[in-house]
Amino acid sequence: MPDHEKPNARGLFGGVFARGGVEAGDAAWLQAMLDAEAGLARALERAGLAPAGAGEAVTAAARAGNFNPNELGGLAALTGNPVPGLARSLARQVPQTAVSAVHRGATSQDIVDTAAMLLAKRAIGVIQADLARAADAAAGLAAAHRDSIMIGRTLLQQAVPVTFGLVAAGWLTSLDEARAGLDAVGPRLAVQFGGAAGTLASLGEAGQRVTALLATELGLAVPVLPWHTDRLRIIDLGAALARVAAALGKIARDVTLLAQSEVGEVSEGGTDQRGTDQQAPAASPRRGGSSAMPHKHNPVASIAILGCTRQVPGLLATLVAASEQELQRAAGAWHAEWEPLTTLLRLTGSASSWAADLLPGLVVDTSRMAANLAATKGLPLAEHVSSLLAGVLGGAQAHDLVAEAGARATSAGLPLRDVLLAVPKLEQRLSSAGITAEQIDSALEPSGYLGAAGAFVTAALDAHEQLGNLHG
Repeated sequence: MPDHEKPNARGLFGGVFARGGVEAGDAAWLQAMLDAEAGLARALERAGLAPAGAGEAVTAAARAGNFNPNELGGLAALTGNPVPGLARSLARQVPQTAVSAVHRGATSQDIVDTAAMLLAKRAIGVIQADLARAADAAAGLAAAHRDSIMIGRTLLQQAVPVTFGLVAAGWLTSLDEARAGLDAVGPRLAVQFGGAAGTLASLGEAGQRVTALLATELGLAVPVLPWHTDRLRIIDLGAALARVAAALGKIARDVTLLAQSEVGEVSEGGTDQRGTDQQAPAASPRRGGSSAMPHKHNPVASIAILGCTRQVPGLLATLVAASEQELQRAAGAWHAEWEPLTTLLRLTGSASSWAADLLPGLVVDTSRMAANLAATKGLPLAEHVSSLLAGVLGGAQAHDLVAEAGARATSAGLPLRDVLLAVPKLEQRLSSAGITAEQIDSALEPSGYLGAAGAFVTAALDAHEQLGNLHG
């Protein structure tokens, strides 16, 4: 059973904040560091700096299960990071002929930074898959609801009509732009290999060649030079993840608002915590249930996404603050990156996994959208009516007339049409201007005031298809 289907597989809060396939915990970090050490051993052998078979021997020993993370953590207190203890332990587990290939030429930061790049690359692959699923679902919603009219809302107040297809197209575009941002950061994920002070002095003239071989072994980019205290690629990575979180947070916030009982235009479907659509046993909590209120159906996926994404800005800020690093090696700033970056990968991965569940299962209630739009009694079309009248009365007079009608309609609880055509003072002004009841009715028809909504949906779907072609 996959981890995301086990509510307690990653701790008490793991079901919310560690959902999905992104691995960024101690075991993943340990294996990534071991992968960096093993890749270095293979690179050294290929460069002729280690005995034949040394790379294979180190790789065979470099398995996380062979090491005790708690023991390495205790040793880290002596050296400021876990790599010295790890390198010593690894050397004890390989044949004597291969010991010279363990950690040769490297410094601790080389291993930790390279491990971070490996973690990021693996996490991005998982996140991209989840985002692609969410984006495809958003595209389906945009296409299916191209003509589903609903009330638009600005500043949380009713504005003018839009379509749900346009709303979904907005979600789609932001998801695709977030995916493109992750694509762009991929080439920035580079090995770190500089030795004690960024010169690789211990390897002599072979340093650059070993760096290139190491990058090939690990599937990472080759940097121009070691980046021990140049942390721009860490900021780029953090920013790309934050863009994903921003896109997902926007979608989740929209869903929570549209799913309110008084609005009811969408609701979450999705699956229960075991990953099935079947009813949970009576003794188990149901998806969206409340511990106190049996009637509730909370938008759990959206809430979980927001719980993840709300933490992201502070994590990114910490990475940016830690980028000011001294000379050839930072005293504390480098160390300050580890936990925020780990958490950022985990939370972004979790939010993406939730989104891949949320959007394919989203239930859209077009009848409720129509009812909410009708309940406004024509007021959201006041702008359209004003535009109709402006050509005859002038902009200022048209605005004032419709504003007066809107105020009367609101205070009396009447449709805007009735006020415009029944209040003598207003009706007379319309008649004198040659404005007919049929023209007013036409101006109050929501489908006639959607502007370029359909064209925008088409543009979003076309852009999504092009991105899909690039991803193959």
